[in-house]
Amino acid sequence: MALSLSIGARSIPLSTVLDALRGSASTADAVVITSQRLPRTLLGLLAGLAFGMAGALMQGHTRNPLAEPGLFGVNAGAGFAVAIMAFAFGVSTPIGIIGAALIGAALASFLVFFLGLGHLRGGALVMLAVIGTTVSALLSSLTSGIVLLDRQSLDVMRFWEVGSLAGRDTSYVPLLAVLIVTGAVVAIANGFSINSLGLGEDVARSLGVSIIAARVLGIIGITLLAGAATAACGPVLFVGLVAPHAARLISGHDYRWLVPQAGLIGAALLLIADTIGRVIASPGELQVGIVMSIVGAPVLIAITRRRRMVAL
Repeated sequence: MALSLSIGARSIPLSTVLDALRGSASTADAVVITSQRLPRTLLGLLAGLAFGMAGALMQGHTRNPLAEPGLFGVNAGAGFAVAIMAFAFGVSTPIGIIGAALIGAALASFLVFFLGLGHLRGGALVMLAVIGTTVSALLSSLTSGIVLLDRQSLDVMRFWEVGSLAGRDTSYVPLLAVLIVTGAVVAIANGFSINSLGLGEDVARSLGVSIIAARVLGIIGITLLAGAATAACGPVLFVGLVAPHAARLISGHDYRWLVPQAGLIGAALLLIADTIGRVIASPGELQVGIVMSIVGAPVLIAITRRRRMVAL
C-alpha cells in the first residue's frame, strides 16, 4: 500500500504520504494522494483480496490446482452482461457497467452451479469444471459477436475487459467493500469444511459436515468475492491462481489459514502489479491485467509441469 501511494508518474516521499493521510498537508502532492491514489489503492486492496480468496475456495472445492475465478464463468458472465447493456441499452457510464457486470457474474455463477449441483458428489467434481468451461466459452463467443456487430459495445468493452484499476468510479467502493467483506467472512467459515472435504466425502460426513451445505456456502463466497471484484475492475486474470499457491507455501493445505492468507497475498500481488505498470510505461501506464498476465503465465506453466500438481 505504501508503494502504491508513493510511486506513480511522479514519486512522492513517504513522509508526504503520511502527512496527506493525516490531513496535515494541503500541497498538490497531498491532493493527488487523497483524491487519486488512495481510492485506487483501496480498490486494488479489495479486488486483490477478493480474487485471492475466491481462487483458494475454487481450488479447495474442485481439488484442481489450476482453478481460478474464470473457471466458473464469472469473468465471461460479467463481460457478456456489459456487452448486452452497451449494445441494447447504450449504457456506458461506470456505474451502469459495474452494475451490469455484477449481475452478469452472479447469473453465470448461479447457472454453472445449478447445472453442476447434482454432480457435486464423489469423484464427479470435474463435471463442475467442465460445465464452467463450457458456459465460459459460450458467453465469451456471444460477447465477441456483439462487440463485432456494434462499435459502441467495442468501445465500452475495450476499456473494461483489459482489467484495470485506473479510471474507475470510486463512488462504488463502499458497496464493493460490503460485498467483499461479506464474501470474505463466508470464505473463512467455509475453510473449516474444505479441510474435512479433503479427507473424502464419506469421512467428512462422518465428522458431521453437510456436504451440500458446504458446497453451497462455497458457491456463495465465490460469487460474492469474484463477482464483485470482476464488476469493479474487470477480469484480472491469474491473481486467483497465483495467490493460493503462494499461500500454500506458508500454511500448507490447512484452508483455515490458507484462505485468508491467499486474500492478503492477492491484495499485495495486485497492488505491486499495478505499481509496476505505472513505472515501466511512464509517463503512461500498463494496465494491471496485462502485468498480471505477464507474471501469471510462467507460473501457470510451472504448475502444469509439476508432477505432484494433482496432490491437492
